[in-house]
Amino acid sequence: MFLLQYLFKRIPRLLFVLFGVTLFTFIISHMIPGDPARMLIGQRASEETLNRMRAEMGLDRPVYVQYLQYMKNLSQGDLGLSIRTQQPVVKELKTFFPATLELTLVSMIITLLMGIPLGVLAAVKRDKIADHLSRLVALLGVSTPLFWSGLMVLLLFYKHLQLFPAAGRIDVFLTPPPAVTGMYLLDSLLARDFTVFFNALHHIMLPACCLAYIQLAIIARQVRASMVEVLEQDYIRTAKANGIPRYKIIYQYALKNALLPTVTVAGLIFGELLGGAIITETIFAWPGMGKYVVDSVSFLDFPAIMGFTLVVAFCYVMINLLVDLLYKLLDPQIREVG
Repeated sequence: MFLLQYLFKRIPRLLFVLFGVTLFTFIISHMIPGDPARMLIGQRASEETLNRMRAEMGLDRPVYVQYLQYMKNLSQGDLGLSIRTQQPVVKELKTFFPATLELTLVSMIITLLMGIPLGVLAAVKRDKIADHLSRLVALLGVSTPLFWSGLMVLLLFYKHLQLFPAAGRIDVFLTPPPAVTGMYLLDSLLARDFTVFFNALHHIMLPACCLAYIQLAIIARQVRASMVEVLEQDYIRTAKANGIPRYKIIYQYALKNALLPTVTVAGLIFGELLGGAIITETIFAWPGMGKYVVDSVSFLDFPAIMGFTLVVAFCYVMINLLVDLLYKLLDPQIREVG
């Protein structure tokens, strides 16, 4: 019952956030110097042709009228036509979104599988060599620019060691699996095509690891801080005094409670991975929403840019809502207060 009450309180706020995203994105996109109509018809087109194209695109109307029309279309699930491709933005986002989601999910799995053990090791070996090394890894991860690490990874693992491919989701001579979710890894498993599965896994590992490294450092630091705090609690000392094995104290008692704050951080990280895959997709030529919006920016494709922004904002908002609900389910104290 408390979950329904919480949802009734949160949903209006979430809708207000999404409305704010559409408003600010629309205003900013129309403040950018340049004329989408001119970009579409070319620099040599006559003024008459330009005016006719602007009228067809609705760019000759006041900005507030354009925004009201955009919101009307949005309420009907219409994100407009892409200026660059003249295709519905909804259709194109449906095509590119699965690739970005797949990259984000694999990056998130790598982040959690490596970040949590690294944080636990740093907390257990506090102020020892393992702790200092883990903090060094975290510091490098947070401070390294993504574009630089991506280029270095390509230079090392693709050019010199030739261990991983440089671009694409699968090899060109392979046929993609039947589209169910649009994610090659999952679709190939559903089709029991293990050749495509391992090939897709081979292609995704390099961009996923590159994208995960920065967030891995954040997770490791969060887990370390939580574990250090939990290991100093009285019930941990009591468990040690009762002779409970060390591994059981760490993983069954301490880690279980230390992961509660990490849930919130993980939710925020997933949203950042989803929206922050732009640089990674551009460097590795990954055919996802990030590369799509970069190409759209070059053509001042406002509908495509706004569609991408709105999808990322919606996913980010929903992820945070799910994280809050999960946090309330995991922590009875917060549920009682709420």
